[in-house]
Amino acid sequence: MISAGAFIKENNEIPEKHVEVVLRDLGHQLLLTAKDSSSRVLPVKKLTENRYQISFQNDFGFISDSLINLVKQTYKKNGLANDYIVNLRNCKQNETVLAFEINKQPGDLTPCKGRTLEVGCYIIEIDFLKKPAFNYFLLLLLIIPLGFIGYYMKDTFRKKEKAASISDDNEYIPLGNFKFYTGNNLLKIEDKSITLSEKETKALKIFAENINQIVEREKLMKEIWEDEGIVVISRNVDVLVSKLRKKLIDDNAIKFINVHGRGYKFIIE
Repeated sequence: MISAGAFIKENNEIPEKHVEVVLRDLGHQLLLTAKDSSSRVLPVKKLTENRYQISFQNDFGFISDSLINLVKQTYKKNGLANDYIVNLRNCKQNETVLAFEINKQPGDLTPCKGRTLEVGCYIIEIDFLKKPAFNYFLLLLLIIPLGFIGYYMKDTFRKKEKAASISDDNEYIPLGNFKFYTGNNLLKIEDKSITLSEKETKALKIFAENINQIVEREKLMKEIWEDEGIVVISRNVDVLVSKLRKKLIDDNAIKFINVHGRGYKFIIE
């Protein structure tokens, strides 16, 4: 018995009848190499969706290389497969006597080359193995995070590049150890650059113009939000000041003091 496994191109595009005709011709060519031109190749049987069986009328013998070469040539000529596994079994003892694999990816395995098979009863089973379907959903799951990572890296690089391009010649407001670049929405301290939002820049500019003075909540709400037609509550001011505290934390001399019922005092000691 001969068993062969192969990948059918494009997931079973080749008609079943064509496969049977090709495999029967393969059996006929194998008999001719054994100098047997009179006995018949029996009808090819389809055992499962991808498994076919070739059997013969009479016993015969051949050299293993003949089978290997014939399968390669036949599959290539008729476009059946590029990758397959072949197992040769004796149909009386039901034992495997020959096996080889032709595979582009890991490479060919032909450990039984050069062997002479004595006259006996053999059956060829062709087991066509489907190529795994391409998982587009998995690809999408990989592409989406990579896209976000790429965007984040690009945005971070752009911000760093922008910060690096700002020199001390640009106009800035000194705030303790910080340099406040109002036109660039940026704080710098030594080699560290900190990006500010538009509202954070507006708020810090107001505080910078009123150092050690109380800045009323109403002033902050009006100049940061209400002038743009946005209605806000006092809590918005607290959140904004909290963000500025965190971004100015590298200089202990800078403090925001909450003046109850009025607003905040921006102190630089």
